[in-house]
Amino acid sequence: MPGPASAPRAFRVIDTGLRPGREQIAFDQAMIDLHKAHAIPDTIRFLRFPPTVLVGRHQVLSREVRVAWCRANGVGIVRRITGGGAIWFDEGQLGWSLVFGRATLPIPSLADLARAICEAAAAGLRRLGVDARYRPRNDIEVDGRKLSGTGGFFDGDTLFYQGTVLVDMDAQRMLAALNVPAAKLARRSLDTVAQRVVTLKELLGTAPPLADVRAALVGGFAAELGITAAEGAITGDEEVLAKRYHDEEIGTDAFVASIDKPDGERETSVGARVLSATCASSGGTITAWVRVEGPRLAQLREVLLTGDFFVAPPRTVLDLEAALRGTPAAEVRATVQRFFAAAKPGLLSVTPDDFAQVIVAAVESAHPPGAARVQS
Repeated sequence: MPGPASAPRAFRVIDTGLRPGREQIAFDQAMIDLHKAHAIPDTIRFLRFPPTVLVGRHQVLSREVRVAWCRANGVGIVRRITGGGAIWFDEGQLGWSLVFGRATLPIPSLADLARAICEAAAAGLRRLGVDARYRPRNDIEVDGRKLSGTGGFFDGDTLFYQGTVLVDMDAQRMLAALNVPAAKLARRSLDTVAQRVVTLKELLGTAPPLADVRAALVGGFAAELGITAAEGAITGDEEVLAKRYHDEEIGTDAFVASIDKPDGERETSVGARVLSATCASSGGTITAWVRVEGPRLAQLREVLLTGDFFVAPPRTVLDLEAALRGTPAAEVRATVQRFFAAAKPGLLSVTPDDFAQVIVAAVESAHPPGAARVQS
């Protein structure tokens, strides 16, 4: 946070209201790009969604979402521009996001900034009379139950960080929309969800007005981050650019389904084979889908990395996949380490070795027990 002598930085406060999910996400990207171009100021934004499922930037759509059920029941399906896991969003939740420059809060690492922002949001929610506390890596909880999830990334010198507040929630619709095995949709599963998450309505006995939640969060951000915040206006440039991004990419079915149904383990007509492995840690889950080729299946033809991890900026993963094409299996670890050393991305929840480990595990799954292992 700024030191005692630092002048508070001014943030604009805007609210894009209730809009279809893909429009809201397109507005996210418009804000980021306009902030990078110095066309808008540091901003706190609030937003709401109709019933919507949002998958993380790197997740496999059909593994996370019951697509047919959502379409039949009028539930929107959206791919975020941030990492993390699939979430349910409806009118009973309030979304918030911060867009600001590195110089605004001189905290160098993404992890430390995430902590500062989450602690500020928790302080704001405590103004409503609930004992909200930050829980690493990116949750805000009350007595161990999740009230808010968050995540974000750097794009150049601009930080985009977002979160949600569970004001109220329909747990049954959430479980029906997300790809939970049918056996878990029994009452026991609903009880489990109720034990893991909590809403302001449950904590306070009634759902507070959204205006009060907004004011509490703004107060927390201002007090804890050393900023000032004043109501502002959405610019015409933001609306125009958001519509363009929506129409050209984020609002399209092709973007939403851009990661979906990897091939699994099978032979292909060109003699390549698709293998997979998953690595789960406290920082998130990574799945590697690796197409290997050659007489000993020891060369990477293509790699697809999916999961609920956070990497900044998101295109880092696409660049890593490109860097791995044609790599000998024995050189995976060295290639991954060189890539991250040169790219210097923000890693909020995972490490370069996590990526190398899961790719190596996928390659090694091609060899029977007792066969020579990949030396990398």
